Order: sequence, then structure tokens, then C-alpha cells
Amino acid sequence: MKICIVASAGGHLLELNKLLSIISNYDYFYITFFLKNVTNNLSARTYYVINPDIRNPRLGLMAFVINFFQTLKILLKERPNVIITSGATVAFTTCYLAKFLLRSKILFVETMSRINYPSLIGRLLYPIADMFLVQWKPLLKVYGKKAVYGGQLL
Repeated sequence: MKICIVASAGGHLLELNKLLSIISNYDYFYITFFLKNVTNNLSARTYYVINPDIRNPRLGLMAFVINFFQTLKILLKERPNVIITSGATVAFTTCYLAKFLLRSKILFVETMSRINYPSLIGRLLYPIADMFLVQWKPLLKVYGKKAVYGGQLL
């Protein structure tokens, strides 16, 4: 089984790294955005840096198109069975492409900073997630039946 860990650089990626003890026996790789010194801390031998960040207002739709094709190329090369993500923007394209092109399973972990209100990426990925974990019990009511309380990663 091959696992793709996809998250924006920074806190999202830091949270997912707490799962490494569970997945360390599997073949896994990362997809993230560039952030100085982030790639130095990635434990996988393989990681991909997607640029530009699709939130960049100067690039608009062009950033999304570039991101789409970069992600598509990575997914076709690596062919992950499972995507594990906590968001944010880099996860949208990766999860939808992997779900519908490769039939990958999607595991979403809502970020710890979301206690009472869902994140935008959580709302966007909820419909396609095969497993949807929240770190705070109040979010169970917000998200619905698919959400599972998983406790806190940090």
C-alpha cells in the first residue's frame, strides 16, 4: 500500500507528522507547498513541492491550472492507494484527482485549531472522504454522521 501525505507547509503538515508512527511501515510520500526549512523536516525519502500556492491572488485561475497539472503528474507517477490530509489548499486538487482518477481512499483529519466551526477544506472534502476525523467533539454535530472523534494529535 502506498500513502500520500498532503498538507500545506506549517501547522497542517506538523499535525500529520504525528501519524508517522502508525504509517512508518508503509511506503509513503509527501505533497506540500514550499516553506523555508520544511523539506528538511520531512521523514519520507520522497516529497514533492507544489507551486504556486493557489491562494495567490496575483495568479488567480492560472495558479489553479498549474497546481492541477503538477498534482496530476505526481499522482500518475506515484499512484497512492490512500491520501491522508489535514488541508489546506494543496489538499483540494490532490484529493479530488486521486479519488476520481485512481480510486484512492481519502482520510481527512480536521486541524486541531478547529474546535466549533469547520474549515473550508473540511467542508469541501467531507463528501469524498472515506474517513473523516475531528480532534474536538463539538465538530461531530457540525459535520454529521461520517465524522469520527479521533482525539488530539498534538
